[in-house]
Amino acid sequence: MDFDVIVIGAGPGGYPAAIKAAQLGGKTAIIEREWLGGTCLNCGCIPTKTLIAGAEVYQKILHADTFGINVGTPEIDYPAMKTRKDGVVDTLKSGIGSLLKAHGVTVFEGEGSFRDANTIAVKASDGATQEITGKNIIIATGSTSTVPGFIPKHERIVESRAFLDLEKLPESLLVLGGGYIGCELACMAAGLGVKVTVVELLADVLMLLDKDVRQVVKKNMKDALGMTLMTGDAMENIAATDTGVTATAGGKTIEADMLLVAIGRSPVTDGLNIEAAGVAVNERGYVEVDELNRTNVSGIYCIGDVSGRLQLAHAATSQAMYAVEHALKGEEKIEEVVIPGVIFTSPEVALVGITETDAKTQSLEISTGKFYFRGLGKALASNETEGFVKIIADKNTDRILGAQCAGPHATDLISEMVVAVREELTVEELGNTVHAHPTFAEVWMEAAHALHKACIHAPPAR
Repeated sequence: MDFDVIVIGAGPGGYPAAIKAAQLGGKTAIIEREWLGGTCLNCGCIPTKTLIAGAEVYQKILHADTFGINVGTPEIDYPAMKTRKDGVVDTLKSGIGSLLKAHGVTVFEGEGSFRDANTIAVKASDGATQEITGKNIIIATGSTSTVPGFIPKHERIVESRAFLDLEKLPESLLVLGGGYIGCELACMAAGLGVKVTVVELLADVLMLLDKDVRQVVKKNMKDALGMTLMTGDAMENIAATDTGVTATAGGKTIEADMLLVAIGRSPVTDGLNIEAAGVAVNERGYVEVDELNRTNVSGIYCIGDVSGRLQLAHAATSQAMYAVEHALKGEEKIEEVVIPGVIFTSPEVALVGITETDAKTQSLEISTGKFYFRGLGKALASNETEGFVKIIADKNTDRILGAQCAGPHATDLISEMVVAVREELTVEELGNTVHAHPTFAEVWMEAAHALHKACIHAPPAR
């Protein structure tokens, strides 16, 4: 065999898999047909968060007078924001290339397709093809935006990738889909002054969150950012012209300059010729795997979005470690199951473990503790007082089962609770852990005390 490990796809699952394989002494190759870093780096996580960071700065400047600072009326230079976004992406992409080279990974630029269970044909952009063989092959081809056939094809109707490539934001925007992708981009656009309407078929947006948590985000989306949320109805009768897009939802006609379609992701298997290797896929097109990321074919693994499990970059990276360790060392570790979720809306939201809704569905006896950011000295000093955190614990054992946060720095704060859930800490142990003051992280200690009705910085529980 030419290689011990061949990785197809260089996204947040693929390139860590290749580096890990090289670290373990395996002769490793990675194949990528578009860009190092995959969707996450090039047209997903990183560019979105870069633009969101710009929108947050703009909003802070708009409200700088609350700090006693007068700066006049700020102006948005969106082409400059996009240039900065592209620069961040290029820097990180170059860094991945350097890391792969430093670890001795052979990089093939082109499309990889199976010839058999051990042979991959790599077709370069100029049409030239070469074949390589590997003892182990890891499929890490990711996912792409789902755009149903009933949606017209028009330059004013875009999915997330095309939206992030815009040189100029529209004055008004319809967003089809109230999941995390749709809500993140909606908040970014609204934060930069775009008139945004979100249409979601389900009863509410961000349904993975408990009702009280998503209520914080919805209130800010509507009251602070001026967004319109239409839930519980389908978007129908979509039509696009050179001047705009129209549709109906709930019997109402809605219109905007542009429509952003954000209703989910689909597996990327085109060109992979997966049937030649005998790898099984399910009815939705996702590659079937077990808890060790193994497919039905010995020596072939699959990680990340294309496997149909959690479609999160950090989940793909975690799966990469387990797949490589099994392939090269035979270690049968079970995939990490404590995976946090982070949503970069305004305000940010994060969660880990079970939700209160999950607990009720499972008939679990739980206790909950909340603490609001407005009770924190650091939050008041920073003028970031919106939202709260919530801890869900087993009522009988006091073990922390889950946590959610809606408020400032939620996506960073959740990491403490990931450790707490993973290490099966009790609420008492968390509450007894000294947290530095004044910090945002104190909010978890306060919530732990609140669960035991012993919170110093909150009125007595009724």
